[in-house]
Amino acid sequence: MLELAKTLLDFGGRVQFSVFEARLDRELLEKLVDRLEKIVDKSEDSVKIYPLCGSCEAGVRMIGQERRLREEDVYIL
Repeated sequence: MLELAKTLLDFGGRVQFSVFEARLDRELLEKLVDRLEKIVDKSEDSVKIYPLCGSCEAGVRMIGQERRLREEDVYIL
């Protein structure tokens, strides 16, 4: 699980303990998926990737501490 979290943090930021957020173009998404497929234990782990279009992202509502990822928060390896 630790390696999984570290990999996700290479591409974005942690929103909650098991929830990560990242802004990825198609190429970065494929790099992330390739890395995840190598480390995910399919008998124990589950990773879901939810795409959001620009219109969907604009409609995101937050209650409480608002922390949105900025472009500078995306890490490319």
